[in-house]
Amino acid sequence: MGRDGYIVPVDPQVGPKKKTASSRSWILMDATGEGTVLDVDKYAIMHRVQIHARDLRILDPLLSYPSTILGREKAIVLNLEHIKAIITAEEVLLRDPLDDNVIPVVEELRRRLPPINAIREVQSDGKELGGQNEVDTGEEDESPFEFRALEVALEAICSFLAARTTELETAAYPALDELTSKISSRNLDRVRKLKSAMTRLTARVQKVRDELEQLLDDDDDMADLYLSRKLAGASSPVSGSGAANWFPMSPTLGSKISRASRASVATVRGDEDDVEELEMLLEAYFMQIDGTLNKLTTLREYIDDTEDYINIQLDNHRNQLIQLELFLSSGTVSLSMYSLVAGIFGMNIPYTWNDHYGYMFKWVVICAGAFCAIVFVFIISYARYKGLVGS
Repeated sequence: MGRDGYIVPVDPQVGPKKKTASSRSWILMDATGEGTVLDVDKYAIMHRVQIHARDLRILDPLLSYPSTILGREKAIVLNLEHIKAIITAEEVLLRDPLDDNVIPVVEELRRRLPPINAIREVQSDGKELGGQNEVDTGEEDESPFEFRALEVALEAICSFLAARTTELETAAYPALDELTSKISSRNLDRVRKLKSAMTRLTARVQKVRDELEQLLDDDDDMADLYLSRKLAGASSPVSGSGAANWFPMSPTLGSKISRASRASVATVRGDEDDVEELEMLLEAYFMQIDGTLNKLTTLREYIDDTEDYINIQLDNHRNQLIQLELFLSSGTVSLSMYSLVAGIFGMNIPYTWNDHYGYMFKWVVICAGAFCAIVFVFIISYARYKGLVGS
């Protein structure tokens, strides 16, 4: 049924049924914010949005591609973590709409895609011509459709990564403090897992940041994202898009696109290389994602400092063990000399002063003990002099 192009409208309140989740992997959001679940194959998607297979392959969830924002002739291919979308000048195709992380994006698109002027038109249906002039005046401040959709995607991914960073910080800082106060296998394993999670999250944030930075550094790439401007520059802004018309276009939607096209024509005639609007949009989210990366960098530095502190503690304990070993070795050498004296006098050898044995025994014990003590003190003093033992 996928090749038949079967289309099922989505109830904004209820949403698509879960039994169709396996077959329907795209949702189409039009300029009014209405969503429609599509049951189509990749060839129909490619024909509708006029992109190549290699661009669609970037959005394949089974393949691992870095975060990418590509500007094509009539579409923007967007791959930001779980947000995989194709944005045109009139609609948004979002993959996996039933994913837990994608559902908030769908709701935000439904809320923010309708232009502000559409709401003003509804509110001014019963008013005089002066009210209509206010609506027409406000059209100049309205962003193109593709920028509104791109802003929703960028805001969602930046907020998602910022939330993951906050969760990691909440778990990491207490674990590091606990490890500092008590070094144990359990605490070390906990910090190891948190460090691995931080490394993976840093790589994800870095990919998004690098993609935004690459876009900001190239005005031509940013100019490729002005789909409405390119559409207005064509001979027939609405019908010359080349995309398959799967839905009959309503007069209201047609009038909105026509007004947006006229505004875009004025922009094209003014300066085709003007990318200030998109540059300001990208810079805002670049600063946000850069702030998230700075938080992760600060966390990494805190982890490195904790590891250095732990290594210093371990080195200190190791030095104390070495000192203890030195004391024990010195005592063993001293006692071995005392044992040597006892062994010599324990031999069965006749002595000329055996008659005075009791008297000599006392002096031999005293002198041998004193000599051993002097040897022990000399070894420790030499070790202190050489800096081998702390004072």
